[in-house]
Amino acid sequence: MKKPLQDISPTPSSSFSVRRTLIAALAASPVLPALAQFRVEVSGVGVTQLPIALAPFKGEDASPQKPAAIVQADLERSGQFRGVDASGQSLDESSRPDLSLWRQRTADSLVVGSVTRLADGRYDVRFRLWDVVRGQDLGGQSYTVPQGDLRLASHRIADYVYEKLTGEKGIFSTRIAYVTKGGTRYNLWVADADGENAQAALASPEPIISPVWSSNGAQLAYVSFESRKPVVYVHSVANGQRRLVANFKGSNSAPAWSPDGSTLAVTLSRDGGSQLYTISSNGGEPRRLTQSNSIDTEPTYSADGSTIYFVSDRGGAPQIYKMGANGGNPTRVTFSGAYNISPSISGDGRWLAYISRVGGAFKLHVMELATGNVSAITDTTADENPSFAPNSKLIVYATRLQGREALMTTTLDGKIKARLAGQAGDIREPDWGPFQKQ
Repeated sequence: MKKPLQDISPTPSSSFSVRRTLIAALAASPVLPALAQFRVEVSGVGVTQLPIALAPFKGEDASPQKPAAIVQADLERSGQFRGVDASGQSLDESSRPDLSLWRQRTADSLVVGSVTRLADGRYDVRFRLWDVVRGQDLGGQSYTVPQGDLRLASHRIADYVYEKLTGEKGIFSTRIAYVTKGGTRYNLWVADADGENAQAALASPEPIISPVWSSNGAQLAYVSFESRKPVVYVHSVANGQRRLVANFKGSNSAPAWSPDGSTLAVTLSRDGGSQLYTISSNGGEPRRLTQSNSIDTEPTYSADGSTIYFVSDRGGAPQIYKMGANGGNPTRVTFSGAYNISPSISGDGRWLAYISRVGGAFKLHVMELATGNVSAITDTTADENPSFAPNSKLIVYATRLQGREALMTTTLDGKIKARLAGQAGDIREPDWGPFQKQ
């Protein structure tokens, strides 16, 4: 059996790999610029998409960010919306638009707004949403923000529009975490959900892998090799402070937060082979969950905290299993395919995303847990590390596309994909954070 990613040793002689050996993949990467910059490219056509017009916001020509374009990109990336040409119009949140004109342009809804720089240097961002078909004002909001939060204000506008028009919560103001290697440095980044506005949370000359958000979005757990072996840290995103949680004999890897934030499930080899344990998120003595002669790794909790899904080769090849959060007899979950790893469970409990090896290629699959129906939703061959958006409607994953490492988002049916593409360098290990408090 090839050993899953979180359990590999950072030595060239390691006999274990999965997808690719992390160290070899990172070492072969070109140098990454100091700050990762992304470009959103949306591809694919959904079955039903709501046509929406985003008129340029009044005053945005003088603004360092263009809210209308950011909102439109967010909505299109969701797979639920199709942009309608809004050129040639000058409107703001106080305008009474000619809705018949927008009906002629086939728009079902319209967003208008303004951006104004205040005397203290902050920006006043206002918008209004119109139902073009029914002729209704669907409300709006205003935000007074520093320049650095103009993108966040735009994402919150997209969240408002998404929720008003779909009835479901938007995820555009959430954040993602991911890892890059540039030169001899590894970086852990925190970025907006569209990949922009990346901020370095940690830099290290040794590998960083497996970042995962706490349920309140305040902390990241990850594995660092800075001690020349894999150990687990918990890191405060706000102030950069961190604490060592698991540094036992052997490998300490694959952290996963319990929904209440009190506990981490981890993979430890302290007693021999790689087995699953739980440990307080403040550290302490771990409690062993699995008792097998196999490799058990990559734990992840269900949203209600009652179940842990994980990868094991107990059947002879890597498959996904589940058991109670306190241990117990595991049951197998995946039966389609001979090599399945990297489980991620949607927040609504309906879906399992994972990576399956198909003819030597690693592809993202989605299973509906109630029926066991499985769909392959990518045509790439080096997919890694799927993670659900907190509204369970999108998945972020890493892959190689057109010869470059990239982060992608996809709808659950695979019909709408967006590339969050760095100009150079290796981009890996994405994890999608929880909803942000307003």
